[in-house]
Amino acid sequence: MRILLANPNTTEAVTETIAAAARAAAAPGTEIVAATARFGARVIGTRGEMAIAEHAALDMLARHAEGCDAVIIGASIDSGLRAAREMLAVPVLGLTEAALHVACLAGGRFGTITLSRRSAYPLREMIEGYGLMSRCGGMRAVDANPLDLLAAPERIAALIEAAAASLIERDMVDVIVLIGAVMAAMPARVQPAIPVPVVEGVSAAVALAGAMVRLALPRPRAGGYAALPARELVGVDPALASRFTGS
Repeated sequence: MRILLANPNTTEAVTETIAAAARAAAAPGTEIVAATARFGARVIGTRGEMAIAEHAALDMLARHAEGCDAVIIGASIDSGLRAAREMLAVPVLGLTEAALHVACLAGGRFGTITLSRRSAYPLREMIEGYGLMSRCGGMRAVDANPLDLLAAPERIAALIEAAAASLIERDMVDVIVLIGAVMAAMPARVQPAIPVPVVEGVSAAVALAGAMVRLALPRPRAGGYAALPARELVGVDPALASRFTGS
C-alpha cells in the first residue's frame, strides 16, 4: 500500500515530523510518500493562508498522487479535503476529520487542544461542518506555535497536560484530541499523565486510510463527489489543469 502524505504548509520540518509519525503508525508493507507544498504559508494560521493552502493542496495532489492508494492531507485545517475527494479516485483523508471520528469511536464526548486561540475559531467551524459539534465537550488552546513545539516539546507537553486536566475535570470529556500536524509525536509524551485516551490526526488518518483502501469502495458515479466534469482552467499548474478533462 502506498499513501501520499501531503503537507500544505511549506515548512519541511513539519513534513519530516508528520512523515516520521505516519511511518511509525503504518502497517507493515505500507509506504509513506511525503510531499511539501511548493507555495503558501510557512505555517498556516490565518483564513487568508487557509485559502491559499487549499490551492496548494490540490496542486500537490495533482503532481504526487499518481500511483498512490490513498491520500492524507497533512494539516489541521484539512486543506482542500472536499475538493480533493472530488478530484481523486482514491480515499482522501484529513488529519482533523480522522482524529475526530476516531475520538467518537473511543468515547462519548471529546475535548480538543490546539496550539493557538486563533486556530480554535476555524476548528469550531470544522467540527460543526463535520456534524460532530454535539460530541464536542470543550476546547482549549495552549498559546504556542508549531515552531515552539518543535523547539521545546517538553514545555508544550506540560501545557497540554494542564489543558487536558481542565477538559476532563470541568467538561467531563472522555477523549482528548490534539489538533495540529506537529502534534503527531505528542501523545507518546503526554498519555502517561492523562487518564483518558489521547488521539492525534496523523496516526488516526494512517489507520483509517489503510481501512478505506481495504474496503475498496467504488468511486461515486453521481452526487457531489462524482468525477470532475471537463472544465477549462487558466493560469494554474498544467498537472492540476489536466485533472479537469472530464475523463
